Amino acid sequence: MALDYGTKRVGVAVTDSLQILANGLTTIPTNEIWKFLEEYFKKETVDCLVIGYPIQTTGAGSDSLRVINPFIKKFLKVFPNIPINQADERYTSKMAHQAMIDGGLKKKDRQNKALVDTISATIILQGFLETRKNSLR
Repeated sequence: MALDYGTKRVGVAVTDSLQILANGLTTIPTNEIWKFLEEYFKKETVDCLVIGYPIQTTGAGSDSLRVINPFIKKFLKVFPNIPINQADERYTSKMAHQAMIDGGLKKKDRQNKALVDTISATIILQGFLETRKNSLR
């Protein structure tokens, strides 16, 4: 599972059982993410959580870390058996917008920030899956 964690919304993506392809699942209001995760983990097996970790091009952390780091800390306490992997999320929003353009979505549909967050989470997860696959070779 991957999360694109933001102050207003959290994009959620999951992978298939063979862990080959990432699929966008949903976007959840940030204030509802804990309830969502508890319910989801009761129904589904999750090997690890991949969270988008915003690093600036200089290598320094972005301002978003002030909300992401506390989330990670709480996640590790609430779900100690699910490891967390941080994934560089630079440019995922731009990549999500480009994917929407390439997919032929109209301008109005591309302005749907919840959809952008879900696609961003999908990009984060797919990148993680590909990196992991390449490191096993």
